[in-house]
Amino acid sequence: MTAAGPDGPGTAEPGGGGPGRRAIVVLAGTAGLAFLADQSTKHLALATLDDRDPVRLLGGTVYLTLTRNSGAAFSLGADHTWIFSVITLAVVGWIGWMALRLRSVPWGLSLGLVLGGAFGNLADRIFRAPGHFVGHVVDMVSLFDPYGRVWPVFNLADSVLVCGVALAVVLELTGRQRDGTRLRGAGSAPAAGSPKESTDVPRRRETTSVEDQRETTDVEQRERA
Repeated sequence: MTAAGPDGPGTAEPGGGGPGRRAIVVLAGTAGLAFLADQSTKHLALATLDDRDPVRLLGGTVYLTLTRNSGAAFSLGADHTWIFSVITLAVVGWIGWMALRLRSVPWGLSLGLVLGGAFGNLADRIFRAPGHFVGHVVDMVSLFDPYGRVWPVFNLADSVLVCGVALAVVLELTGRQRDGTRLRGAGSAPAAGSPKESTDVPRRRETTSVEDQRETTDVEQRERA
């Protein structure tokens, strides 16, 4: 596999601030919007869904029901809240380290979604009851059942985090790198008009030139005779 820029191998832009700044702006903006949207929906859920029956939407496809989750995304690992707090902090640190060499806007979007979702649930674990770093995350969306018996109850932070991870998988599968380059198969077939094909043209011309010289020599010899 070889790194390639937008126009082919070896054409990736040299190190500079432009693409890097755009990617960082996308990352920070996406993370900020995701975090604010998540916290807003949680405050709204606490204000309107507490002590009431689940709200049925879309013919029972979606239910709004307030729950407090001590586990990870989609209520996983409810007995190990502090472990997920530590893991989330590690993820945030890793994304910050990756941002130092980030030059890809799509990767900025992906990491921003992951960062915003991680911060949204981390804020709950740090500041909500029953205590710091063991707080319960506010969830409010249930699919096909009002009490999460078909699919675990989740929140907006869970959704954007999953979307960010899914986008990262797509970027990896398509060879898009975080530094803005793109990997291409070394054994891929050359496109029409590529340098490999064009090298055959001078060879054909050279062969034709030799044949012409031979014909000219034969004509001169016949004229002398």
